[in-house]
Amino acid sequence: MRQIVQTDQAPAPVGPYNQAIIHNGTLYASGQIAINPATGELVLESIEAETHQVMKNIAAVLKEAGVTFEAVLKCSVFVSDMKNYSRINAVYSQYFNDDTAPARELVEVANLPKYVNIEISVTAAV
Repeated sequence: MRQIVQTDQAPAPVGPYNQAIIHNGTLYASGQIAINPATGELVLESIEAETHQVMKNIAAVLKEAGVTFEAVLKCSVFVSDMKNYSRINAVYSQYFNDDTAPARELVEVANLPKYVNIEISVTAAV
């Protein structure tokens, strides 16, 4: 049995997918980009602001599922420019404890939805 997770505190999907699905005690969250759910506008002032908005969107999905960042098992991070690696990490590290941080990959890609600079998806235990 699978459960759909949907909240208006994170951006609505821009295609035929859900914000997250829970199956057998695992949350599979779709990638989040820096859309402010209150305005529908992209947050692109800086890579730091963009990354914070992505993480806030993820937090909203996790909260709707009844968990926090502590439950995250793995993050997939997609970036448009690897030169932003350290700046992204500076923000990302504010959301995870170094000792219990999840597994992660961070890869540079040619393009992302709406031509943003970062997209992150997570898998978490529920």
